[in-house]
Amino acid sequence: MEKELFEKAFIDNLNKNFQSRSKYFDFQFYVFGELGGTVFEINKCLMLEFYRASITLTNNLLERLLKLSLIYNEAGIKPKPIEDWDSTFEEPNKKYISNNLGKSIEICKKLDLITEDEKKFLFDTIRVLMRNGFSHADSTEILNGIPDETTMFQGSFANPTEIKPVTVNQKIIPFMQAIHVENFAKENAANYFDYVFELIKKIDQRLVDINKKTSI
Repeated sequence: MEKELFEKAFIDNLNKNFQSRSKYFDFQFYVFGELGGTVFEINKCLMLEFYRASITLTNNLLERLLKLSLIYNEAGIKPKPIEDWDSTFEEPNKKYISNNLGKSIEICKKLDLITEDEKKFLFDTIRVLMRNGFSHADSTEILNGIPDETTMFQGSFANPTEIKPVTVNQKIIPFMQAIHVENFAKENAANYFDYVFELIKKIDQRLVDINKKTSI
């Protein structure tokens, strides 16, 4: 493919989507400053319409957010002298960094870092649909609403007037799976990122509020 075709596609998408996406480049997190780079990358993916890449990286952002929430909740969010960094973060890091997503969700709820509604949505929908569907390449839940049998019609150049119905299961045919997953990603990538972006801001504020209470 010629370089000029890439340039045109990038420029066209940039011009089309910059206005709606540019607000996500302007953010300030009190606690989660290190997540800014990932937020920036995901927003660039959405701007250029790399939807599957956006969802996969948003999965990474969510898992990292929940682990950091647990680590900072235990270690505290106040500035610490550099000589205390290792002792401050060693145990919380060891305790939470290897959590799977389900475990992080459960513990975050127990510590009131997320609400019951957030827990339910993250566990029942995001964990199954987005994380398994993209990070684990398991399209089962994404294709769940598609019927097991779909009637298609087969023609022939040798006999163009003859149209034969054929029944197929789109859920198990790889190239048909790919089409449905691509369409799903296009329809849901931006909303998924928006949800996680807002969740970062909510947990960021909750950690600030928790720190104020413990400081009294």
